[in-house]
Amino acid sequence: MASTSAAVLSAGGIDILRLAADDDGLVARFQVVSSPTDDATDETVWACRTTGPHLAQELLTLMRSGDRLRINGHLTLPGPGDEGGPRLDVDALALLAPAPTMDLAETVLDRYGPYLCVFDPDTDVVPVFTTAGAWVGLAEHPDAITDLIHAHETGTRPTRNPDQKG
Repeated sequence: MASTSAAVLSAGGIDILRLAADDDGLVARFQVVSSPTDDATDETVWACRTTGPHLAQELLTLMRSGDRLRINGHLTLPGPGDEGGPRLDVDALALLAPAPTMDLAETVLDRYGPYLCVFDPDTDVVPVFTTAGAWVGLAEHPDAITDLIHAHETGTRPTRNPDQKG
């Protein structure tokens, strides 16, 4: 049981996005990186979650890593016996700006939490590895990276668009 809760309004870029089930039911968990300046030392990483089905649906279908969001919720501090640190329970969110599109001129290595992705300008297929070097798989396009990572973590198969062949 949490000991303290305070209202928070913040803006930042969405980072890691996961869907999970816990004692409260279906939960979308994500991180938002907020910074008042361009200096990385000023950044705050908010550990966020929402149990609102409409918010989880928006996060999973309309938003992607790098999107700039405005989030509104309650900061919950852990109480005695609680595991984990403070988290922001999100009540509302709004897309302020989509993530910039990547027009690659050369191969780029990008980090998604404990995962590394290799973006090649000549193909949409994205190889994904753990930061320890273990193979995760191939995402058929950049928007499928989150599904591939989720499948790797849960030991399931990645979800596929029914319109895709294969």
